[in-house]
Amino acid sequence: MLTVPEAVAEITRGIEPRAVERVALLDALGSVLATPAIAPYTLPQWDNSAMDGYAVRAADIENATAERPIVLPVLETVAAGAFATRSAGAGEAMRIMTGAPIPDGADTVVRVEDTDGGRERVSIRNARDARKNIRPRGEDFQKGAVVIAAGTPLAAAQLGVLASLGYGEVEVHRHPVVAIAGSGDELVDLDRFAEVVAGRKIVASNRYTLDALVRQAGGIPRHLGNAADTPDSLRAVLERGRGCDLLITSAGASVGEFDYTRQVLESLGAELRFWRVRMRPGAPLGFGTLDGMPWIGLPGNPVSAMVTFELFARPVIRRMLGHTRLFRRPLSAVLEEPVSIGARLMHFLRAVTRVRDDGVLTARLTGPQGSGILTSMSQANALLVVPEDRPRVETGERLNVLPLSEEAQLAEAFAL
Repeated sequence: MLTVPEAVAEITRGIEPRAVERVALLDALGSVLATPAIAPYTLPQWDNSAMDGYAVRAADIENATAERPIVLPVLETVAAGAFATRSAGAGEAMRIMTGAPIPDGADTVVRVEDTDGGRERVSIRNARDARKNIRPRGEDFQKGAVVIAAGTPLAAAQLGVLASLGYGEVEVHRHPVVAIAGSGDELVDLDRFAEVVAGRKIVASNRYTLDALVRQAGGIPRHLGNAADTPDSLRAVLERGRGCDLLITSAGASVGEFDYTRQVLESLGAELRFWRVRMRPGAPLGFGTLDGMPWIGLPGNPVSAMVTFELFARPVIRRMLGHTRLFRRPLSAVLEEPVSIGARLMHFLRAVTRVRDDGVLTARLTGPQGSGILTSMSQANALLVVPEDRPRVETGERLNVLPLSEEAQLAEAFAL
């Protein structure tokens, strides 16, 4: 069996970003920029005021104090979006608003709080702003400069910058289409929930968790359906996944009598790379390619499916989107309770992390760790990573955790 790092390397090797497409700027959130954004003009286009106040010459106000203020005539008011009608001469002031162009001759903006706010004559009571509060031309970007590089993920700030550059549309990497297939005669969708209540069937919950995980990772889920426990049924379901960017199956990847995934994929011409990984939960993990499309075979147990998706499928989707940072960054956490493992495998246990008042990150388990206990996954905000060479770790010792979302690092109270 491969180790987890070996399996991650094998699965992500050779994955490339999807083709480039042009989308409206407001539809680009969460995408990755495929071509650099170049400035068509310089911003600011002129020196401008960083605050409301008075544009003056520093030499005229350098001796101003509250006891001995400097009084200057106010020539005019310059609003944002307007320009002064004349230059600021020696011993003259112009009332100016934030963002307004600096009049020729001025090299200082005195904040209004250091004046009496006069409109015809202004009394300046402090010289601390001499040669300050002016935003120079081109401070943000220069014409012809690469403002946002290709490969940059697009969040709120990047969309704002692109708008300021005039980009109504942007070129991004296409979001990958991820085919999702399940198998098992015991599984039904919610329209047959009465059979679940009667104890005859099980809800196909992986359909919903994998759909959400694909969307969160940036992919577009395409549901192929749930195959019955026959090779023909599974073959028909998998055939519908041809042409997608990634094929994900759940269940059928073990060695049970009705686990047909391996033989069906081989009959379809798939190249199978590996079939098991040294980990728990999720050891029966398969990987290969079908017509060049990567296939990842997740276990059927709900927790195992979610854990293996996080470790192996999510990085693939992110790479297809154009990301270069594919993986969660492990954090060191202090255990709030002792943790023991049985099998000598790398374990990924459901955990809750919190940050103590002293800033230390701690972790505790969500409870029983059975791979079918999906509610324990709903309570977790991180995976506690227990190496196979540490069968028991005591309270107060440290292990790495993989945060499952931003929530794992959020605090209940605002504190700086």
